[in-house]
Amino acid sequence: MHTNLANIRKDYKAATLSKSDVTPNPITQLENWLQQAQQSNVLEHTAMTLATATIDGVPSARTVLLKGITNNQLVFYTNYNSQKGVELTQNPRACLQFFWPELERQIRITGLVTKVETATSDHYFSSRPVTSQIGALSSPQSSVIPNRAYLENIENNIKQQYKNSPIQRPAHWGGYQVQPVAF
Repeated sequence: MHTNLANIRKDYKAATLSKSDVTPNPITQLENWLQQAQQSNVLEHTAMTLATATIDGVPSARTVLLKGITNNQLVFYTNYNSQKGVELTQNPRACLQFFWPELERQIRITGLVTKVETATSDHYFSSRPVTSQIGALSSPQSSVIPNRAYLENIENNIKQQYKNSPIQRPAHWGGYQVQPVAF
């Protein structure tokens, strides 16, 4: 069955937004909305679209998870060798968008991006489940791989290598912080 997308409509009336509804501090407002989304059991309420661009301005977007707000900066973690990592090295600007359809609410944030301190990345990495640590070591993000068995082989080798010792954060993986310029 073919659906005419132009005819799909939803009236967004669940919430209103006026100056009297928001705090003067946009970070505080974001934290309030994140808390509302969590309390409303929004699935992946910290999920945000991260848009980056090459040095030539070619955009790309993907979903990452907000892992903290520190000193008014939004923090997420990823593979520095991924497409997003390469683009952020070349062009350290990004746009973040949170969309909570259940709350009929969204917010877009643009800002300047820098890497978090090494110790911060180390601390966060060590707090992750072992399976996530192994995933960070074994996944060549944004790279073409021959097949799933290739990844499984890398994963099995890492499991053997770290069978009796803690996994250290790889140098190619860590955090970024976005200093908002506009909300």
